[in-house]
Amino acid sequence: MSSVNVQRNVFHKVPPRLRGWVLPVLILAVWWAVVASGASDSPLLVSPLAVWQRGVGQVVSGELWVALSASLWRMAWGFGIGSSIGLAVGALLGWSRWAERLAGPTFHTLKQISLFAWIPMLSMWFGLGDAAKIAFVAMAAFFPVVLNTLEGLRSVPREYLEVARVYEFSVWQTLRRVVAPAAAPSLFTGIQLSLIYSWLATLGAEYLLASGKGIGNTLIDGREHFWMDLVLFGVVVVGLVGFALNALLAALEKRLLAWRDSTIARY
Repeated sequence: MSSVNVQRNVFHKVPPRLRGWVLPVLILAVWWAVVASGASDSPLLVSPLAVWQRGVGQVVSGELWVALSASLWRMAWGFGIGSSIGLAVGALLGWSRWAERLAGPTFHTLKQISLFAWIPMLSMWFGLGDAAKIAFVAMAAFFPVVLNTLEGLRSVPREYLEVARVYEFSVWQTLRRVVAPAAAPSLFTGIQLSLIYSWLATLGAEYLLASGKGIGNTLIDGREHFWMDLVLFGVVVVGLVGFALNALLAALEKRLLAWRDSTIARY
C-alpha cells in the first residue's frame, strides 16, 4: 500500500468534526518539537508553553477582557452603523434605477479607494480616539453590504415579481414575501463579509490610530517590548474571535433562511 493511501486511510479514521483540528495540532506539535530540541535559539521562536503562560496571565489579570471588550465595542458600533447605512443605500440603488444612475457611478468610484487611504482624513476629522476608529470600521462594513444588497435585489427572478403583480401584492407585500426571501442569501453574504471586514478593520484602526485599549494595542505593546509570547497570544485571540463571529453568523443564517424556499413556493 502506497504512503498516499496510508495517509488517506489515517485521515478518514479521524471523525469528520475533528478533521479541521488536524492541521492546527500538527503545527503545534512541530512548533513544540523545534523549540524543545533546541534547533532554534531565536528569541522570535518562543515555546507554546510561554504563550500559554502569557495568556493565563492576561486572563487572570483581566487585561485580556479589558482589551477584548474595547475592541468588540468598537466593532459592534462600527458594524451596526456601517451595515445599517449599507442596507439602506444598497436597497435604494437596487430598487430604483433612477437612484442607481444618479449615485451608482459615485459609489463605484469610492469603493475603489483603499480603505486605509481614508485614515489621514478620519484622523483629522475625528482625532485618534474611538470616534475615528468607529468611523473607519463603519466604512469597512458599508461597502460589502451595499454591493451584496444591490446584487441580491437585481438577481430576484422576474417570474417572482410577475406572480406578485398577478396577485396584486402591495409594494410592502412584494418586498416582504417575494423580494426579501429571494435576495436573503446575498444579503447574508454581505452581512457576513461586513462582519469579517469590521473585525479586521477594528484591529487595523487600533494599530494605526494607536490610542486607548484594544487587542490591536496589545499587539503593539508586545512588539514595542519585544514580547513575542504576547504577540503570538494576541494573534491567537484575533483568530479565535474571528472564527467565533463567522460561526455565529453562519448558524444564524442557516436558522433564518430555513423558511425561504417554503415561503417562495407558497406565494
